[in-house]
Amino acid sequence: MRYPEGHKEAVREKIVDAAAKALRRYGIDGVSIPKLMKRAGLTHGGFYVHFKDRDELVAAAIGAAAANTGKTVFEEQETLEGTLRLYLSEQHLDDPATGCVVAALGTDATRQPAPVRRAFADAARGLLFLLEKKLHPDSPKGKLSDDTLLRGASMIGALVLGRAVGDDALARRILAAAKAL
Repeated sequence: MRYPEGHKEAVREKIVDAAAKALRRYGIDGVSIPKLMKRAGLTHGGFYVHFKDRDELVAAAIGAAAANTGKTVFEEQETLEGTLRLYLSEQHLDDPATGCVVAALGTDATRQPAPVRRAFADAARGLLFLLEKKLHPDSPKGKLSDDTLLRGASMIGALVLGRAVGDDALARRILAAAKAL
């Protein structure tokens, strides 16, 4: 049976999207290939048609998650205030599966194989450059101000810390403090 043009790419995208959500929710080591494929509604055997190994899928999922955050949080928000309101929201805090991959999984980055570390590095740098563009629209391309580095660290750190403290009221205060920075 012959599939229509674009079928393979559509299936790959479906796998990557399912992996991006599952990895952010359960962690990099929290989901196996069979479980990821099941989440995508596919069989485990089809995995190797689309990816050479798990690292390639994880790297692709990190890239897809970062692109989604870039679009929804930075590009679709007209103002810095809108970006901060969305990124530092209670919804983002409570649902890492649909949020920023750097805040959800970035602490695992250094312990990963090289292709996954590169994907995390690209995601983190991409986030910082999008933030630079929001903070300083006329900034030279490829330059990051200290202001952007501080704000980016605060945004990501607020989510990581807010998820870690185990206290809803304190987590909300952390978000509010990061917004006010």
